[in-house]
Amino acid sequence: MSIDNLKFKHVSYLWDETEAAKLAGDEVALLIYRSNLLGADLRLTNYGGGNTSCKAMAKDPLTDEEVEVMWVKGSGGDIGTLKKSGLAALYVDRLRSLKNIYRGVEFEDEMVELFNHCIYDLASKAPSIDTPLHGFLPFKHIDHLHPDAAIAIAAAKDGKKITEELFEGTIGWVEWKKPGFELGLQLKQCLDENPGIKGIMLGSHGLFTWGNTAYESYINTLEVVERCAEYIESKIGKTRPVFGGQKIESLPKDQRLSQAAAIAPVLRGFCSSKQKMIGHFTDDDRVLQFINSNDLERLAPLGTSCPDHFLRTKISPLVLELAPDADLSDAASLKATLKPAFEAYRVMYTEYYNTCKHANSPAIRDTNPVVILYPGVGMFTFSKDKQTTRVASEFYTNAINVMRGAEAISEYTSLPRQEAFDIEYWLLEEAKLQRMPKPKALSGKIALVTGSAGGIGKAIAKRFAQEGACVILNDINQERLDGALVEFKETFGRDTAAATLLNVTNEASAKAAFDNAALAFGGVDIIINNAGISISKSITDHTIEDWDKLYDILVKGQFIVSKAGVAILRKQDLGGDIINIVSKNAVVAGPNNPGYGSAKAAQAHLTRLLATELGGDKIRVNTVNPDAVIADSNIWAGGWAEGRAKAYGISVAELPAYYAKRTILNEVILPEDIANACFAFVGGLLNKSTGNALNVDGGVAMGFYR
Repeated sequence: MSIDNLKFKHVSYLWDETEAAKLAGDEVALLIYRSNLLGADLRLTNYGGGNTSCKAMAKDPLTDEEVEVMWVKGSGGDIGTLKKSGLAALYVDRLRSLKNIYRGVEFEDEMVELFNHCIYDLASKAPSIDTPLHGFLPFKHIDHLHPDAAIAIAAAKDGKKITEELFEGTIGWVEWKKPGFELGLQLKQCLDENPGIKGIMLGSHGLFTWGNTAYESYINTLEVVERCAEYIESKIGKTRPVFGGQKIESLPKDQRLSQAAAIAPVLRGFCSSKQKMIGHFTDDDRVLQFINSNDLERLAPLGTSCPDHFLRTKISPLVLELAPDADLSDAASLKATLKPAFEAYRVMYTEYYNTCKHANSPAIRDTNPVVILYPGVGMFTFSKDKQTTRVASEFYTNAINVMRGAEAISEYTSLPRQEAFDIEYWLLEEAKLQRMPKPKALSGKIALVTGSAGGIGKAIAKRFAQEGACVILNDINQERLDGALVEFKETFGRDTAAATLLNVTNEASAKAAFDNAALAFGGVDIIINNAGISISKSITDHTIEDWDKLYDILVKGQFIVSKAGVAILRKQDLGGDIINIVSKNAVVAGPNNPGYGSAKAAQAHLTRLLATELGGDKIRVNTVNPDAVIADSNIWAGGWAEGRAKAYGISVAELPAYYAKRTILNEVILPEDIANACFAFVGGLLNKSTGNALNVDGGVAMGFYR
């Protein structure tokens, strides 16, 4: 262990001399290396937060002369995963010359478009609003981060005094100012007035540190944050209990999860009054310490201080006034209890907007809360997709850390409401939102597909994930399920899929699966009853065990899963879809098929029965009838292929061609074809269709509905 590893206790020293040596002479490569190391430690910064830069000489492509170029993290992105393509490259002299035409703080937003006239590398990322913060400082390497420990000091009532005393004048202080051209000028002024400082604390915001090499900047950053964290740790709990001490006790872990699973779909329903939201739940110890404390009532309404935190968590959280062990079993009663709290929050947010808005402010956005705190249980967040809601949860946890530190050393202060509004409804932020890609067809929706670790089920889950849905993978085989989850995370990212074991014949297993869906994503919108089994035997060869197995998995399984799913759909009160993967055998009488065919017919009629029953809840129930889906399908295991081949007097190898030739279109049916049919029902164009059946069999005349 190096001396630097021993030196730091509150941050991670990750610099590898051997790796850095390989990058010697390439300042941009060293910038990326440093950025990735800083982003790997969430105590230094949070996802998507902060930015880093370097200045280096490069040849001007027009004059072939050496010019100074600044490489800085561009708009969006994350320093932990930053690549060269995520950097903006600008001529330093041109950027600094913009001071000559700057018309003052009231017009600073107009400077952003002018950054484009300073771009050196036309293929680089668009410059961010923080570009001048780096450009006006003379240092070769600069880090702008949002460490909880530093923001705790920056957000403290006596933050400026503490900074001066703690760093003995070596760290400057700039009062709160939203990021932009003016703040860049203020940073330069602070440096001019305090020559020799090694960083600047931004009030209520974050930290600027620097060095003349990538390593100097990295070490300087770590040392400053370490000192902040050390100071806070020395003060926590010394003069008063953390957050004023504990007011209530948390439920035991299993009970917390049970309560969270019970209430999450109801919360999701309220939060989705304008658009479908995805949920996230955490019962992290830091969260529980805050929400169970005496100071919760005082601190929660204050909201956050750092703009990065605030933009993702809204003006303040909603605190539920529910006992941790409240009876949540009656959904109607729970909705009635919670409705006034949501209505009050929407009124509060609307008043905040109306009080703070400007003549040119964007229209009011969703008035529902992003962060919901349930004392004794945990924290819920809701946003447009899983990544955004997970990051919102992480940011509010950061905000809790900030409040904890600020309260220990002084008194926590949040952004004034007007300043917070000016950040949230900043025209530049609105323009960024307008540039976001259009949501996909299933964005904001959650699908549970039974038997989705392989075959048709996996194909359906993949199709839904491609269209923006969050999917709950499930299977009775843990190894198969684990493999599918790894595949989905590699293909679609960490936030698209969750996995749960599910035995569709067991009511407790089905309830547990939907509880896991509620904990992972907040609820469910689409239920695909796909899990199946096939047995091909004559009536005399069929055993009672065969019959029971078919009806247990196909019919009872569809019933059990649908029943558990409907309970969640009704809690949300958002409507939804149930699709049952049945078969052409539901209407076609073939040889050696009494058990499977009659079970499929029962599935088909159960679809029609549920469509009739659930229409008032806006829950659509439809059928997809596949036939002869051979590729990657479990249906062909266990002797089914042999049984069907025997019934038709052909070999197993001849089955695919046999099935294709008997269809009108002469087509082989693939799992992806069934997935496309399911998407047709849930993709938005058939929202007024229920009780219907869609055949995906290449055209089998005997299977036509009459």
